[in-house]
Amino acid sequence: MAMGSLRHQFLQLGFHQNLPKPHLRSSAVPQFSTPNIICGLRSRPRKPLWRSSVLSTEAIQAVQALKLAKSGHKLEQVFSRRLSRLLKADLLDTFAELQRQNELDLALKVFKFIHKEAGYKPELSLYCGMILLLGKNKLIDKAEELFSELMTEGLEPDTSIFTEMIGAYIQVGMIEKAMETYKLMKASGCNPDKLTFMILIRNLEKAGEKELAATMKKECVDYVDYPEKFLQEVEHKQVKIKSPDLV
Repeated sequence: MAMGSLRHQFLQLGFHQNLPKPHLRSSAVPQFSTPNIICGLRSRPRKPLWRSSVLSTEAIQAVQALKLAKSGHKLEQVFSRRLSRLLKADLLDTFAELQRQNELDLALKVFKFIHKEAGYKPELSLYCGMILLLGKNKLIDKAEELFSELMTEGLEPDTSIFTEMIGAYIQVGMIEKAMETYKLMKASGCNPDKLTFMILIRNLEKAGEKELAATMKKECVDYVDYPEKFLQEVEHKQVKIKSPDLV
């Protein structure tokens, strides 16, 4: 699909901070209520591809300095005197560690620093991690802004980006937008993976959308290896989550 056509569809979905976000009612997608959804996303983020197995001393010190400063003049000094001197690998590890600790504000500042001040080329993996963190904190507007921003940076969303955006919508009960994003994922040429189907099936069932969950189970046959085994795993995890001993 051409970049211009794909960007147009993003704008239609409301992935732009300067455009109003109309309530979508596609004839191809059933209308949904918005019940309380206990999101069945993974309990922790997938390990970023760039992250080292062990943080360097410099990265550890940078994280500690950022957390101590938090904001204001001291924070500016940390960026100018410490982060600006980090090697790229240490800077990315600092960002990943802030994500892991759910330090949202600091992670967002470091994300912007990497792109604006450090001058490194935007990477999908960074956007993916930031959208995951925003979704986890239910900041859907900011997640949409980043989704739109990566397009203006000349990046094309991949399966991971789409999946994190679907998960962000699920977190706030926006099932219809999650399904629209799923459709857009396929239209753009990105194949949904096991995580995509795991998020959708588990949460659609929890939301009472049994028919739509059944449709996802049928579709996963076309995209997932050994679909019967996969669906058994989905059901097993669903049972574990419902168990009072594991809540």
